[in-house]
Amino acid sequence: MNRQWRLIRRPLGIAQLTDFDLAETPIPVLQNGEALVRVEMLSMDPTNRLWLYEQPTYIPSQGLGEVVRGLGLGTVVDSKNDAIKKGTKVFGLLGWQDYKVLTPNDFWSPLVEIPGVPQSWHLGPIGMHGMTAYFGLLDIAKPQQGETILVSAAAGAVGSLVGQIGKIRGCRVVGIAGTPEKCDWIKNDLGFDDAINYREVTSLTDAIAKACPNGIDIYFDNVGGRILEAALERINLHARVVVCGMISCYNESSGDGYDLHPPRNLLRLLYQRARLEGFLVSDYFHRAEEAVMSMLNWYQEGKIQYKFDIVSGLENAPETMNKLFTGNHQGKLILQIANS
Repeated sequence: MNRQWRLIRRPLGIAQLTDFDLAETPIPVLQNGEALVRVEMLSMDPTNRLWLYEQPTYIPSQGLGEVVRGLGLGTVVDSKNDAIKKGTKVFGLLGWQDYKVLTPNDFWSPLVEIPGVPQSWHLGPIGMHGMTAYFGLLDIAKPQQGETILVSAAAGAVGSLVGQIGKIRGCRVVGIAGTPEKCDWIKNDLGFDDAINYREVTSLTDAIAKACPNGIDIYFDNVGGRILEAALERINLHARVVVCGMISCYNESSGDGYDLHPPRNLLRLLYQRARLEGFLVSDYFHRAEEAVMSMLNWYQEGKIQYKFDIVSGLENAPETMNKLFTGNHQGKLILQIANS
């Protein structure tokens, strides 16, 4: 039998268990051209919540009654496709389920196993999160030595890498996070120059001004909302604001993913002749090898560290996704479904 989490109701606000159904169905008999993948790890990401909206995002909307979308890793355990051999490790949109029937039209790719590198790293530094940090900072923001970079969600899967890449490029890096433990980690272990606990400051704008006395040249935004607004108050002339995500609004009660508290100071972009630009990592898939090799080299040189928060059990998928928005995790959040 195959356990599958299906979406049965569009969540309003934080997702509830009653928005999903954990069903059991027989594993299908494979047709020619198909392969059966045993799902082993699911990447739990803020975009999982975005995909649950009724309106399309950057991909078509998740349909009611369908298996909840999710990126993950797995192993081919049966195949009727000569191009997908049994035993092949794969990465792709495998969904919240024990088994995925893979067709040639699905989003997937074979996994190149690297000696000495844990498989989980394909869901982090040498996967889409590493590519997001690498290209978002280096291609969109183009940091110059000596510039100041501010990163929100700085202890997260992407933000923690952005800060470390910024340090490698000779920048001053300040991170925003939500607990003392996260702030200690990014400063003392990852080498950030300063850290701001946004939950403990009276004025985030004042805290940013103190931590960034020379202003902000690059703001790497994972949060949006009030934190974006506070950062805009301190941007320098010709600053670059990189929009990677806006997790503060993904659970807004309006159910459309738009922040109910938009920044009121977008004129700061005009005054400072600054640039605000969004991007998707899929724009850079053709350059994946560049990012992967850079990450591996930096790791081997001891220039980057990474942390995983691993939860076990497919039955915990909805609750684990919600940890992304409560802040009750640190580093890359993964749901372990089966052993590799």
